[in-house]
Amino acid sequence: MTNEKIFDITIIGGGPAGLFAAFYAGLRNMSVKIIDSLGQLGGQVGELYPDKYIYDIGGFPKILGKDFIQNLIEQANYASPEICLNETVLNVEKQEEIFTLTTSKGNHLSKSILITGGIGAFEPRKLNVEHAADYEGKNLHYAVKDLSLFRDSKVLVCGGGDSALDWSLMLNDIAEKVTLVHRRAEFKAHESSVDTLYQSDVEVKIPYTVKELKGDEEQIHSVILADKEGNEETVETDHVIVNYGSISSLGPIKSWGLEMEKNSILVNSKMETNIEGIYAAGDIAAYEGKVKLIAVGLGEAPIAINNAKKYVDPSSRVQPLHSTSIFK
Repeated sequence: MTNEKIFDITIIGGGPAGLFAAFYAGLRNMSVKIIDSLGQLGGQVGELYPDKYIYDIGGFPKILGKDFIQNLIEQANYASPEICLNETVLNVEKQEEIFTLTTSKGNHLSKSILITGGIGAFEPRKLNVEHAADYEGKNLHYAVKDLSLFRDSKVLVCGGGDSALDWSLMLNDIAEKVTLVHRRAEFKAHESSVDTLYQSDVEVKIPYTVKELKGDEEQIHSVILADKEGNEETVETDHVIVNYGSISSLGPIKSWGLEMEKNSILVNSKMETNIEGIYAAGDIAAYEGKVKLIAVGLGEAPIAINNAKKYVDPSSRVQPLHSTSIFK
């Protein structure tokens, strides 16, 4: 089935960058459609980290992921976007300046496209230990959606990035005890988070890896850790949280003729791809010096929208003038 309405811009991806882009497109009086393969808006933040604090957004010393996403959704509603969830874009074709987006549910027409697909389809990188899969959905977790689940419990967190440290520090005030294990002697997280970690009550085990899970048919009771020399240590635990990052796949996007670098789409300073009328922003976009932060994606979104506006309506300005931009 083809949706006959031709939108000014179709945004592929309903995460933070896509939602803010939708709002900004509304400011430019563009008709907007959002297509996302997930069943809810919010991208990876909404799917995996709704109860985790986010610290790197201007104006918010810290904000829970779910609150941040809710704010973005309310803001995006300004544009009255048409939202299509549980729908994967399979192919994109351009004919007579109009794009046809073929999805798992039908066809959509658009004058321009903004890809804000984050890291693409993602799934958490799993714990590669015997019987680990048996405890998934029990007390082995790859995402945390309810912090109260860990109240007064012994929690083992695995990982060395920002997410692992953030979870450890947040759970430190809720759990009976938090232990953080990382396979390297140094962490990959922001320096301030590492400083806060070592000033907290979180027990840090480095450099150790998880060697074995001990438990019954229902849950893990203890974890055997080992260092490179083979020294072992047993940690009793009620819950294990694994933050090893995500395995991502751009799926069909790779066949659309876009210039790629690894799993990212190359763009210029206007967020333009090599295909006229298609833009990219957020973690999926790549250029020299790119830093993958939510705040960066929020800045790239209006750059893409302003240039898409000019592409769709050549008579318009790339950017409306503000009072501070007008000099006598």
